[in-house]
Amino acid sequence: MENMSIHELQHIITEELFFFEKEPKTERTKQEINPSVGNEKPKTLPKTVHIEVATPPKEELKPEPLKVRGNFEKGILVLHEEIALSAEVMDMLVKMINAVGRSMNEVGLLSSAELEGRSLAELYDLNAHIVLKFGRVKHPINALPASDYQVHMEKETEYLFADALSIIAEDKALKGKLWNTLKVLFNLAKK
Repeated sequence: MENMSIHELQHIITEELFFFEKEPKTERTKQEINPSVGNEKPKTLPKTVHIEVATPPKEELKPEPLKVRGNFEKGILVLHEEIALSAEVMDMLVKMINAVGRSMNEVGLLSSAELEGRSLAELYDLNAHIVLKFGRVKHPINALPASDYQVHMEKETEYLFADALSIIAEDKALKGKLWNTLKVLFNLAKK
């Protein structure tokens, strides 16, 4: 690229270019230094052209904020492994939320696919008060020191990690384990 002409460079560099020509430098002749030396022609350095490429300032591309499905009125966030919840699994989730004295209007849903490539800060920006994570999600939330079927408190948010909703829907023992943890999480006193 160093030996290319300006005409060849125009096909490679697509930005607007500005040329600034500097004054040619001449070497002092031997005669100027020592007049006793013969009359030799002064030497000139080759012309140098400096190219400065004007690049527009880079704008930061901010990703769209996470969009939660549902009304999410009370900050209960359900993160689920499945791309879409089947009617059977959704019915179980609705019954589970109603059983703890809440409604689906209070809940927001996000799938693992919707979380992929997102940061923990983006998740925190949703300002969820309770996060129920079901199954494996590709997200840094997995780094939280929460054990499955145990309530974990981090700042002002409570977390509950459990198996995938589709697995819980088919396993009576896991449903019981989840129910016992939900009673602790939602402060349901035994009567």
